[in-house]
Amino acid sequence: MVTLAYFAALATALLASVAEWRHARRISRVARLAFGPEATPANWACAAPVIRVVGLSAAVWGAVILAHWDPVETDVKPSPRAARQLLVVLDVSPSMNLRDAGPEVEKVSRGVWGGRVLQGVLDRLDMKDTRVTLVAFYTKALPVLQDTTDKNVVSMVTGGLPLYVAYDAGETDMGAGLEQAFELAKGWARRSTTLVVISDGDLKAAPRIPRKPPSIADVIVIGVGDPSKATIISGHTSKQDEWTLKQVAASLGGYYHQGNTRHLPTEVVEKLASISPRVGNLLSAREAALAALGAGGGMVGLIGPMLAWFGVRRDWKRARAVTAGGPT
Repeated sequence: MVTLAYFAALATALLASVAEWRHARRISRVARLAFGPEATPANWACAAPVIRVVGLSAAVWGAVILAHWDPVETDVKPSPRAARQLLVVLDVSPSMNLRDAGPEVEKVSRGVWGGRVLQGVLDRLDMKDTRVTLVAFYTKALPVLQDTTDKNVVSMVTGGLPLYVAYDAGETDMGAGLEQAFELAKGWARRSTTLVVISDGDLKAAPRIPRKPPSIADVIVIGVGDPSKATIISGHTSKQDEWTLKQVAASLGGYYHQGNTRHLPTEVVEKLASISPRVGNLLSAREAALAALGAGGGMVGLIGPMLAWFGVRRDWKRARAVTAGGPT
């Protein structure tokens, strides 16, 4: 796709250059009528042919990229030997379905907003070199995704699916989720993994914290749910338990983020030892194509009016005005 776009842009540049050369030969015959005795336009107008060639080439490059763009495909081909791991431990208990999360007036469920915060992290990762594993927990822990590179699959799982129906009813056991996640991470390379825990902290008791394996370099605990206003569910009140989540983060040597209305700060993601936040800092192929098409089309579209208004030398415009009996 990109190679075809470059060939199309190069062909456009060659054809446009030939057209500009022929156009220059034609207007040279009437240059004195248009620009005065010196037969030269305003100084900047000499760059008009180059601007048109560059603008047309950029617009064609962007148009070809967008014409062949498949939004389902990823921008990069995943490496068969990924060096980084993102390990997600997700609370899927019924309290995560309470709608008191998000920055908008119209709130969304805690689970849905937690998925959006996680998506904000995924969008800043180099998915070519990162695998995602997700463990869901309620009364027990179940691995839902293992070693995936598809962000769309992660978004689907964290988009509000009622995963709690796969569990027996009971108390939420975050310790089971951490144990299952650490068991999966034991065989991974040392300091290759970032652990992300998403929960509202609505637990019967403080969770047991298992020993962290050497593969985990960084830990982020993201709290969702209103931390000040409780909501009744199944005969008890539920709100985000910040104290419990902060204790979990401290026990794991990690960072707690109050994420009920805010995404994870970029500076926090950039400091993670096991993550290369490359994608968020660079243009994707689609974004570059949109920029090229807009800039190229703008250059070609505006150069005509600019030449009509400002393409003639000022001294020649004044001379013509005097000859026509207008103001000097």
